[in-house]
Amino acid sequence: MISVQSNILIVDDELFFRKLYRDILLDGDYRVTVCSGGDEAIRKIRQEQFDLILTDMVMPGKDGLDILRYARTLPNPPDVILVTGHASLESAIDALKNGARDYLVKPFNPEELRHLVETCLEQRRLLTENDQLRRQVQLFQNAQTLSSLIALEDLLSQSLDILMRETGATVGCAVRINPGNIPAVIDLRNTAELETLRAIEALLPEITEQRSFFQPSREFTQHAPMGNWSLEELWLLPLRDDGQLKAVIALCGQPAAFDKSLTEADLRYLCDQIVLGFANSCRYQSAQQLMYTDDLTGLYNHRYLQVALNQEIRRSQRYGLEFSLLFLDLDRFKEINDQHGHLAGSAALKEVGTLLHDCVREADTLFRFGGDEFAAILVEADAGTARIVAERVRKAIENHAFLEDRGLRSFVTVTAGFATFPSDATDHELLLNLADRAMYAGKSMRNIICSVADIPDRN
Repeated sequence: MISVQSNILIVDDELFFRKLYRDILLDGDYRVTVCSGGDEAIRKIRQEQFDLILTDMVMPGKDGLDILRYARTLPNPPDVILVTGHASLESAIDALKNGARDYLVKPFNPEELRHLVETCLEQRRLLTENDQLRRQVQLFQNAQTLSSLIALEDLLSQSLDILMRETGATVGCAVRINPGNIPAVIDLRNTAELETLRAIEALLPEITEQRSFFQPSREFTQHAPMGNWSLEELWLLPLRDDGQLKAVIALCGQPAAFDKSLTEADLRYLCDQIVLGFANSCRYQSAQQLMYTDDLTGLYNHRYLQVALNQEIRRSQRYGLEFSLLFLDLDRFKEINDQHGHLAGSAALKEVGTLLHDCVREADTLFRFGGDEFAAILVEADAGTARIVAERVRKAIENHAFLEDRGLRSFVTVTAGFATFPSDATDHELLLNLADRAMYAGKSMRNIICSVADIPDRN
């Protein structure tokens, strides 16, 4: 059954035929609009969406073929039936070649017109339903893809891919929001990292208040350094875990990018699946973090060091960055255990964890490697920076009175070794080995810092 919402445009320069078409088609409960010429018709088509255009082929000014050619340029073009009283084989072929749905010759039987219009609109409805079904299947497949991803970075990157493909966006990014509202880029498309971070930082006050896919207000965008991001075409999807903003996906497209075939309901469904996938990924990450966390100090353990090291190597290779791996070994820590017992030793190790947190940046990652050995991944840190951080750690531990709250006031020192990617090593096994050997190169003296250059007989 044809929908009462079918919208038909009648174009004819003769008043008699305009009224005839209108009277015949109004019986079919269609919405009918009439025009007396091609110029007026094109103006109407620009203003309103039509399902079918019934137009005379020969008219003064813009004729039926001009209307047909214009209609075919639209994103969702209406079907066009051309009508003429001067039929010829050549004109019929020309009309069909240009994309006409059918061809009607004056004079015609009213039933012939009704049947032609009804058949045309019914086929259009079926095609629309098939397109909608394909769209739903595609969205369901996208949702399945997202639900299978548990690694947070993979989920964010894939979500960005799917949203850009489905909306037609030309610029995009996925950004993680670290503690302290510090954005960190996970993935970028057609934009620079620095300008993206600046834009997200400027928009964070509004992003924090939103719960779904939205366009930022002028109040925030007018002060944001947007770079490739067009204010009128910017869309943001905030992602939360336990109510706290943890990530943002940003998109920017052409003005019609969000109209092409993705309905508002489809877009909402897709965003809901991304939000759900993100929540699942965060839960998995929380469970994984328990597995990778040292119970005593709260730092990561040696198992996670392997994972984090591989992730940082991939990130550094992608963006051409350096980073350093720092190994730390407490000197004569056994004396605390021997003199005061293992409970006191455990308390001292907790204090070491706190001191290490105070000596590194939030972006750096700390580990208890085992016993009284610790490690740190220092992101975007060359050898010079690594030595500065290591010296800060060495002094902090040397000057700290451990177990003071227990009235035991004990002192230890630390020996540190570090290796830098990629100047010292380009794979994680060699980097681990060199940082470990650099640390042990200093153990004979203790309370010093050694680099790979200090390793005796390195080759």
